[in-house]
Amino acid sequence: MNLFDDDLMSMVFDENIPATELLLKIILKRDDITVISVVGQREFQNSVVGGRDIRLDILAKDSTEKYYDIEVQRKPEGAHVRRARFNSSMMDSRMLKAGQEFSELRDSYMIFITHTDIFGYGIPIYTVNRYFEEIDIPFNDGSHIVYVNGSYKGEDAIGKLMHDFRCKDSRDMYYSELVKGMKNFKEEEGGRKIMCEAVEKYAESYAEKYAEKVRLNSLLDSIKKMMTNLKIEAEQAMNVLEINDSDREILQKRLR
Repeated sequence: MNLFDDDLMSMVFDENIPATELLLKIILKRDDITVISVVGQREFQNSVVGGRDIRLDILAKDSTEKYYDIEVQRKPEGAHVRRARFNSSMMDSRMLKAGQEFSELRDSYMIFITHTDIFGYGIPIYTVNRYFEEIDIPFNDGSHIVYVNGSYKGEDAIGKLMHDFRCKDSRDMYYSELVKGMKNFKEEEGGRKIMCEAVEKYAESYAEKYAEKVRLNSLLDSIKKMMTNLKIEAEQAMNVLEINDSDREILQKRLR
């Protein structure tokens, strides 16, 4: 495993202020960031019934109360541009309390570190900010989205940072702030135990999701066969199979 595995990455950066400051300073090209808190695997629940929840790999806050969501993604679909929009909105919705003015909303940064260059332009960092199209000046709403090309291999600071993310052995890494966390979870007894438990938990979760996928696929196949052989509608087939409401909603979408 390396830092592109979100479980390991979250553990290495959880409450690790020096490593988080290093990462943000390099990616955002700023030296004035002072991180005051950082947590790994923070879940945000959607206030809308049935709405989608999100689990952030890393949530950090700096001394000016700016918030940073840092995500690692091996697959391009995990860093879809509309996911960045959704994550940003979920962060923003939690920043203001009742009675606060909208002008008090702090800046937020949605940072995706992707295993490959998902946009294909060969540059290390893609920074996204809103602009007025007609006059080409910043909108300055405080929302920032950044994509980091994890396949970049330059000799500059970002190239070395991405090199460290790809490393499986802490002895090959450049930055001491990352070496300490990697050694703890991959080489030291206490950290290795935590890492093994996380991997086992992930395997159990994956097995449950896979079993659920197989179950729904089997139901879907049965419905389609009944519709074809008996010349009946999907709703009638589901009634015969006594499919519950939650499964019915999922299967109806897949039949469209």
